[in-house]
Amino acid sequence: MKRRTFLRGAVAALASPITATAEQTGKIARVGHLLAGSLIGPGHPSAPLNDALYGTLREFGWVEGRNLVIEWRPAEGKPECFPDLARQLVRLNVDVIIVPACGVPLDAARRATTTIPTVVATCNDDLVEAGIVRSLAHPGGNITGLSKVTPELSAKRLTLLREILPSASRVGVVWDPDYSDFKADWRMLRTAAEQLKIVLHPVEVRRPTEFDAAFTALRRDRADSFLMFSDLVGWFHAKEVAEAAARSRLPGVYAFRQAAEAGGLMSYGPDIDDMFRRAGVYVHRILSGTKPADLPIDQPGRFELVINLKTASALGVTIPLPVLMRATQVIQ
Repeated sequence: MKRRTFLRGAVAALASPITATAEQTGKIARVGHLLAGSLIGPGHPSAPLNDALYGTLREFGWVEGRNLVIEWRPAEGKPECFPDLARQLVRLNVDVIIVPACGVPLDAARRATTTIPTVVATCNDDLVEAGIVRSLAHPGGNITGLSKVTPELSAKRLTLLREILPSASRVGVVWDPDYSDFKADWRMLRTAAEQLKIVLHPVEVRRPTEFDAAFTALRRDRADSFLMFSDLVGWFHAKEVAEAAARSRLPGVYAFRQAAEAGGLMSYGPDIDDMFRRAGVYVHRILSGTKPADLPIDQPGRFELVINLKTASALGVTIPLPVLMRATQVIQ
């Protein structure tokens, strides 16, 4: 893909040796961190992500309680809370705002400030098309970070469905329109569906209590399979959506490996832990004096294809050997 080739070159500066450390800056940094869920404790789905991010900062000498203050602002699963939480961080005049993803969290930060550097760890939107940055090489404003190249991945998930289900012709799309309009995803997904002669059946899900109704609707529409967009309802409720899909006996491809590990058939997407680790590099760069406008948008370095053979057997689905050979994890 042209965009992927470009990004590999554009982020070369980030791969160069980093000589500045927190000790050399001699400052106490204040970081604001917006959370979609609750304050993170052991077992929380986002705990490994933030361990990765702040672990990277510790490697550069930024240690909470010594020279780093973290202002956590959890939305507690209520998207309507993000605007006020973002404004709180602006009033505190934090040095950088960390946002887990695009959509509602980043929109709130963008409305709250155009000056405080903001790092998005896993953007699921087309940053340029959405008008969030000027270009991938030169964001040009106060926002930078990492893109999951999600639009391309949505089309890839559809292709994977056809590989494992050659007769699939009516595919459901489970998504949350309140999180993002996924404009680029829909465009690329519809193009892929037209080429594969697949009819798409969108179904909206905004909370986990709606999963069963969504799959019932897909069954009523005679959908033979489904895929999911990369939104927060699928991230925080991976187990619930996998269980609902099992009750409906619909095979599907998910955006996050946690769903496949919880009993979903298959997942394909970037290594989110690795993206948060690399987001820590962005935060360090900014705390060390680099302007976000000069930090090119990065892309995932690793992708994960997780296949649950136990679920495949229960659904009567045979995974072709070429697909199995590409898997990064196979659950027996």
